[in-house]
Amino acid sequence: MISRIEQRCIDKGMKMTDQRRIIARVLSESADHPDVEEVYRRSTEIDPHISIATVYRTVRLFEEAAILERHDFGDGRARYEEAANEHHDHLIDMQSGKVIEFTSPEIEALQREIARRHGYKLVGHRLELYGVVTPADKEPS
Repeated sequence: MISRIEQRCIDKGMKMTDQRRIIARVLSESADHPDVEEVYRRSTEIDPHISIATVYRTVRLFEEAAILERHDFGDGRARYEEAANEHHDHLIDMQSGKVIEFTSPEIEALQREIARRHGYKLVGHRLELYGVVTPADKEPS
């Protein structure tokens, strides 16, 4: 079965080697936002012959083709996710590193309004919120 990312690569006319297919599948199946080292770890579980250099080159190729998006969530590591068909924003837990994806029609409308007030039409944005869970916010045990 072809992964979503592999299909996007094929649609863009990219040559798909076996190792690229594995990396594409690992990224497609990622529910998190892995860095290159984590993509490498997961890929070598499937094919131990994949090198870290191959993962770096492949991730860069996918990013340049707008198949992947690179994020810097303040932890010093570039992290990746499949380029989204629908816009979403991120809330990053500064203690655990957990990344929560969310959408907010209210925030989207406010951003457009702010741009309009300054004489602009909003054509894109990226919102990353950073927070820590406070004791009052935690679920009761």
